[in-house]
Amino acid sequence: MASFDLILHGGAVIDGTGGPARRADLGLRGDRIAAVGDLARAEARERIDAAGHAVAPGFIDVHNHTDGWLLKFERFEPKLAQGYTTEVIAADGIGYAPVSPETARHWIQYLRSLNGLKLDDYDGWLSLDEYLARIDRRAAQNVATHVPFGNLRSMAVGWGREPADDTQMLLMKRELRKGFEAGGVGLSTGLDYVAQCFAGTREIAELCTAMAPEGGLYVTHIRYKLGHLPALKEAVEIARFAGVPLHVSHLKGENPAQGEKILEFLDSPAAREVDLTFDVYPYGPSSTMLNFMLPYEAWENGPLGVARRLNDPVLRARFGELLAGFRMDLDELFVAWTATKDNAAWQGLNLTAFAKKVGKPLPDALADLLIEEQLAVLMVIRHGTDALAEPFVAHPRGMLGSDGIWLPGGQVHPRVYGSAARVLGPWVREKKLFTLEQAVHKLSGFPARRFGLLGRGELREGAFADLVVFDPAAVGDPSTYDEPNRLAAGVRDVFVNGMAVRRGGIFVDGLGPEWPGRRLYFKR
Repeated sequence: MASFDLILHGGAVIDGTGGPARRADLGLRGDRIAAVGDLARAEARERIDAAGHAVAPGFIDVHNHTDGWLLKFERFEPKLAQGYTTEVIAADGIGYAPVSPETARHWIQYLRSLNGLKLDDYDGWLSLDEYLARIDRRAAQNVATHVPFGNLRSMAVGWGREPADDTQMLLMKRELRKGFEAGGVGLSTGLDYVAQCFAGTREIAELCTAMAPEGGLYVTHIRYKLGHLPALKEAVEIARFAGVPLHVSHLKGENPAQGEKILEFLDSPAAREVDLTFDVYPYGPSSTMLNFMLPYEAWENGPLGVARRLNDPVLRARFGELLAGFRMDLDELFVAWTATKDNAAWQGLNLTAFAKKVGKPLPDALADLLIEEQLAVLMVIRHGTDALAEPFVAHPRGMLGSDGIWLPGGQVHPRVYGSAARVLGPWVREKKLFTLEQAVHKLSGFPARRFGLLGRGELREGAFADLVVFDPAAVGDPSTYDEPNRLAAGVRDVFVNGMAVRRGGIFVDGLGPEWPGRRLYFKR
């Protein structure tokens, strides 16, 4: 019998298709799975006993904010410890590429409270191809990418309210095609965010037509500020017009009644006119940048122009009006991280308590904080219960996206440490929302097929050897809102392209200079 580099034997193989687990051995040769079956008599340079454990494909996070950390760290431990072996970056229509020499500084400042990069970390890349080349084989995880709409629009149209003219649309389509040549899985949008908030439905739909021949996804953070249902209907309209599949980011209701209406729409004939999927993280509370709350007019000159606009009394008054009408209790919004140590003392305070501490009206307190921190303030929004997410995670068209945001020293949302482990553990064992096989499918095979990552997400002969070995009885998420920086429990081994990056619950050191993570390309 053929020899292997490694045999994982005695485990319960959950192959990522959603089918039942089965006792089988896996033989690895190089970066591939060379055999699945009874390999008791096969030769191998190494054998690993997986008895009492599940063996699953490496997990794929289709919505995250790991872009900057993949540049800075060889291994991003909060995600690897859960079994995530692939990150799909440039979510929400915002990313570090493509950029022009004029827009690069804007994007680095804007993304600081999501991805942590500073201007000193920028070494001159412009295209997605150049950016991804800086990650390929230099990190422990694979990376795939969206083509972010905000970046395209800011280069072609600028930061303001003007609709794209014919020439500008041609420029955006050209950049979108270049993004697909670099491996992009689809066009991502974040229609509540800078530059994109000024784009109309028809403009986005027209841009999407450029990727229809490629089969690319329209992946969207819908206009949640408009209202979930109207925004979801707009997304369906865009996908229908352009003839492209639709994927909605971090979809759930803010309350049970709203959640029921969204689920009804997802199963309605109108929604079924397009090929629609969505992702969701398994928590009710959320997290985003504090600058998300600013009125759109603050962004008209781009992120670098916001500080000057925030000193305008008229804009501050407008900001106050928005805060007064905000649909959540501001006591539920907490400062989670600031870029400077000077304001780190406010971490853990809700916005109302923060304003009282500094002795200013709330709009002035928040505007001044954003100016001091150059926009880089992260919030955690402790609104809603986890029950709001449950029916969306369980829905047959729903998959997992952590939406994880990590910043050093921050009191971040626990989803960055616990999303996959929570679904595999307590949501299978105690809540019984789905079987373990279905949970693995939502984390591996389903997103791999949807996002065109061929050879990933399934345990079969010839597939890439991205593997997770975990204890179904012990896997779980010890991270909490008060103590979020706790690694997931119960994940023993993680392999990326056949190389162990975690063994026996301990990260493997000394893997460089070439790390196993690869740049992935979209294929249909």
